[in-house]
Amino acid sequence: MSRTIIIRHRITDFISLVKQSLRGEELDFTQGSIRRAIVLLAIPMMLEMLMESVFALVDLYFVGHLEESSYAIQAVGLTESMLTIVYSLAIGISMAATAIVARRIGEKKPEAAARAGMQSVLIAFAFNAIIGTIGFVYATDLLILMGATESAAIYGTPFMKIMMGGSFIIMLLFLINGIFRGAGNAAIAMKSLWIANIINIICCPILINGFGPIPAFGLTGAAIATTIGRSTGVIYQIYHLTNGKGVLKVKLSYLIPHFDQIRDIIKVAAPAVLQFVIASCSWIFLAELVATTGGDEGSAGYQTALRLMMFFMLPAWGLSNSAATLVGQNMGAGRLDRAEESVLKTAKYNMIYMFIIMLISFVFAPTFASFFTNDLEVRRIAIQAIYIMSTGYIFYGMGMVLINSFNGAGDTWTPTWINLGGFWLFQIPLAYFLAKHLGMDYTGVFWAIPIAEIAITIAGFILFRKGRWKTIKV
Repeated sequence: MSRTIIIRHRITDFISLVKQSLRGEELDFTQGSIRRAIVLLAIPMMLEMLMESVFALVDLYFVGHLEESSYAIQAVGLTESMLTIVYSLAIGISMAATAIVARRIGEKKPEAAARAGMQSVLIAFAFNAIIGTIGFVYATDLLILMGATESAAIYGTPFMKIMMGGSFIIMLLFLINGIFRGAGNAAIAMKSLWIANIINIICCPILINGFGPIPAFGLTGAAIATTIGRSTGVIYQIYHLTNGKGVLKVKLSYLIPHFDQIRDIIKVAAPAVLQFVIASCSWIFLAELVATTGGDEGSAGYQTALRLMMFFMLPAWGLSNSAATLVGQNMGAGRLDRAEESVLKTAKYNMIYMFIIMLISFVFAPTFASFFTNDLEVRRIAIQAIYIMSTGYIFYGMGMVLINSFNGAGDTWTPTWINLGGFWLFQIPLAYFLAKHLGMDYTGVFWAIPIAEIAITIAGFILFRKGRWKTIKV
């Protein structure tokens, strides 16, 4: 009887903890149970990243049933690959914002945290103005450069123009969420993505297929719907930044450039951006290599599998984000032992999650692939890619936590060097060697992905144990 009561109390406590994590409160994570802190941060962060991955899957589902589905899927996939540069910039700057905001919160300096967050927004706008303009003006040329046939590139040009033209919305969505995560309020970040996705899911079928007086825009409708959805999420974020109710009380004057602070943020953000650009360029190269060795069907199959992989991996990235906040706040409070313990526990939980995802991927790969495309050849290649790429999922789980832990400490150079070696000096040459010299074509590219990720994780663990990250000042 007593055992039943204990179990019941534990279930009740867990439900209470989940409710608290979803409410949206800035909390002090420098004391109390580490396991409780991870749960409070991880649940909304995982749901936030799950919602980010839903954007691409919703687009992929609806455009995968268009008449020119192979062109449409390829356009969505290659545009997403191009947008990874924007994501890299957004994630890199948001990593710096998270690290600095979390450190200031740990030091009990909320005003300094708010100022740093707003200066990060200025930096993001300046860089995105350049990338967004290039992507909009040269949309067709970029699609062809990435391996699309001329007809597929022309078909996908309006989609890419809208996505790249509205990329500053993506930038704001990531960056402001990074500010909230640094402050310990992961629930606001989660809710902004929920709102954005609900709008996108409603608008996608209407704008793609038409409804009443609204014409069918086809593939272009997917881009319009996604941009409207993300814009709504940003409006929600701005409201909560400026309403004066949270620990971060933002004022308009904080947007006046403060060049010393901008310099300090860039010192942390530049290698963080570089590390994700390195990874993104690797993915772009792999997409081009698959397109040239597998044609339109090979490219569409790979992009389908990649979107599914990202759908499952982004929640794991969300869980690993909790390590960044815990490291930053605990280092700000001078509790290095607690920061390290937080990383190891988060890594354990993430590896368990990714092991479950690996099993699900092996069992349901045919079901997943058939859901997103009617083309039998595209489906076959997608299933093959899912099987191969999922073999490294457990290592992905640990690697993500380690990378985010370095970034949360402000040690953004270490993961940059890891990515440079792992992606450019290992993954790309390996993929090219397997695909071209061993004649494995696109299958060789698939195998290069988990092999490189395993190597990156091993390197990250060795450097984490050396402990240089504990000495970083931001």
